Amino acid sequence: MGTFVISKRFSGDYKFEFVSRKGKTIFTSNAYELRMDCEADAEYLLSELETCSYVKFKTSKGRFFFRVVVDNKVIAVSRKYSTELMVQKGIDEIVKYGSKAEILDFANNGFVFPE
Repeated sequence: MGTFVISKRFSGDYKFEFVSRKGKTIFTSNAYELRMDCEADAEYLLSELETCSYVKFKTSKGRFFFRVVVDNKVIAVSRKYSTELMVQKGIDEIVKYGSKAEILDFANNGFVFPE
């Protein structure tokens, strides 16, 4: 089962990621200044997974990725993949396990390891 993980970027903005059952990040959201906006978009995407579309792209270096689009708005961008088949597997993971995913909030956790 996949998971939506809310965390903080080094810049101080918030983001959410969809993490696969194996612990790999499938996609990362846009940056949010407020945590509640990030949470709201994660919940909205979770409720709209059946209606969202996945637009595939190829970089100039031959890597593949996709964007998650809901209501003509790009919500998230996937990690880079080496083949188009791997992109499709990432999308299939979202379609299959996304509706069962839970949202975990790690944005308030401080530095875990002592100095």
